[in-house]
Amino acid sequence: MTVIRTLSGAPTPALGPDPDRAENLDAYRARRGHRAEVDPDTLLARVEAADLRGHGGAGFPFAVKLRAVRERGSSAGTDPVVVANGEEGEPGSVKDRWLVRARPHLVLDGLVQAARITGAERGYVYLSDSQAEGSVRKALAAARPALPIEVVRTEPAYVAGEESAVVRRIDGGPALPTAKPPRPFEHGVGGAPTLVANVETLARLALLTHRDDAAGTVLLTLSGGSGEALLTEARYRTTLRELARLQGTPVPRAVLMGGLFGGLLVSDALELPLDRARLALAGTGLGCGAIRFLAPDECPVSVAADAVDHLAAESSRQCGVCVSGTRSLRDTLVALTRAQCPDAGVDQLARWSQGLPGRGACGLLDAAAKLAATLLAGFPELVGAHLRHPCPVCAATPPAAGARLRVPVPEPAGTPHALAAVD
Repeated sequence: MTVIRTLSGAPTPALGPDPDRAENLDAYRARRGHRAEVDPDTLLARVEAADLRGHGGAGFPFAVKLRAVRERGSSAGTDPVVVANGEEGEPGSVKDRWLVRARPHLVLDGLVQAARITGAERGYVYLSDSQAEGSVRKALAAARPALPIEVVRTEPAYVAGEESAVVRRIDGGPALPTAKPPRPFEHGVGGAPTLVANVETLARLALLTHRDDAAGTVLLTLSGGSGEALLTEARYRTTLRELARLQGTPVPRAVLMGGLFGGLLVSDALELPLDRARLALAGTGLGCGAIRFLAPDECPVSVAADAVDHLAAESSRQCGVCVSGTRSLRDTLVALTRAQCPDAGVDQLARWSQGLPGRGACGLLDAAAKLAATLLAGFPELVGAHLRHPCPVCAATPPAAGARLRVPVPEPAGTPHALAAVD
């Protein structure tokens, strides 16, 4: 079970005042929603001043992305397209699915505001979660915006939310990444300049029409250790130690950051704040906002092997280097958990972790390499011990394609029942 809890005194603009219930149209309008209170240029200036970043993983400046789509559409004489990306492939993250289930009007409002800024004439909501789809369709039936919006359902997969995979699926193809360039802002849905934006990013865009603090917090999924899985909203600059205490694992052995993209941190990193620059200097990142705290008796080698096993299973099989690279990383890490890895295997892990990043069409291979690199850098003595003796913790928790990393989505009261697949 995943519960919703926040730090004392923290503002919760994205969670809203009643996060345990699905927000209906009347409640959203009562909170100043669906109002064009500022003109598009003023709103874009607010986005830039607030330094709103994408919340899907990369943290790219959202104002830059909005301008790029608008300018491309203007220069090409083509109406842009806007897409709300609600496909959440990270096993340890639930915030996007919760947001679309609980606050669909907020997400749709943000999509409309993005269309106003970019000059888009049509929009899409892209997701795989059936309950989220039900919430969006119910919200559209209650108040259909002037912007034509279509809901596109895909099959859940780790790479299905990558922006070129989103465009490919909306255009009728498989939800698989493509080589870049071109990027969607240059050539996206139907060949039009396309903004693919994470649903939390769009929610905060809508909130910026009437709240100054809308970009000052971030939704997080906290899990692991002996505590409950949590969905929370925290201010930037909150430390990892504060979050560990909130989640119930005050003295973790390690931290798995940013879903599977930020790698493993040693416990000494708990004083790091939620600050993109500071996290980058430490060699990690916030990513999708999923943070897993390892219990004192949990083995980082076992967690790394399980995470890479998940990534290897989720490879789209389009890039030979990704298929072979993730498989090799997984097999070596699994051998390490069994004390069956030769000394040369650790040297191979080190070489692969340095040579593989940047060679795939998406970031999946990079994530696998980062997990191996941070395990070797942060826990060299532990890795050495696994070369000599079997680890009882690893034996008790063998890799299972990321099964232990998955977190259930909090289900707000009033969420529509799951829908059958819709083409």
